[in-house]
Amino acid sequence: PVLASAHENGYIYLWSIQGNLLKEILPFSKYPSVSLTALCTDISTNILLAGSKEGYIMRWSIGSFFKDLQDSKNQVKEELCWRAHSTKVVDLFHEEEKNVVATASIDGSVRLWHATNGYYLGYFGQPRKFELSEISELILPCDINKFPTIIKEESKYMEKKKKSEYPLILDREK
Repeated sequence: PVLASAHENGYIYLWSIQGNLLKEILPFSKYPSVSLTALCTDISTNILLAGSKEGYIMRWSIGSFFKDLQDSKNQVKEELCWRAHSTKVVDLFHEEEKNVVATASIDGSVRLWHATNGYYLGYFGQPRKFELSEISELILPCDINKFPTIIKEESKYMEKKKKSEYPLILDREK
């Protein structure tokens, strides 16, 4: 068993039951240090989803990491990021059979998304039924104007990197 924790600094930490830190993960996005507010996985623990204070949802592939925790080649890779709400995500849920993600925000809205590509399917309370089949046209909620971002860079894994220090030096000649 592994415990995942989301933090205000934007990192996700994966812990062993004994309390040992196994992995540090940082989202690969324009705003990597945004506070994370919700986490969930699918039943088979192949996908990890995180919601942020800014309303974003990020999806990682984590299945290969859990096959052998000792093998450093098995990585956690971010695959998708999308803006789900204009305010903080307070909860999310992945329904594996239908391949959908339900998200809830502090604005009181609960929205449904396609888990594979982040496409918007609708909101709870809408007058029409949800259409869960393949989407032919990409639509967005009225308060969102950013389309989902698929992260294709195979070599960029989301691990904590050492911070470089650049001290300020006064150069009187300049």
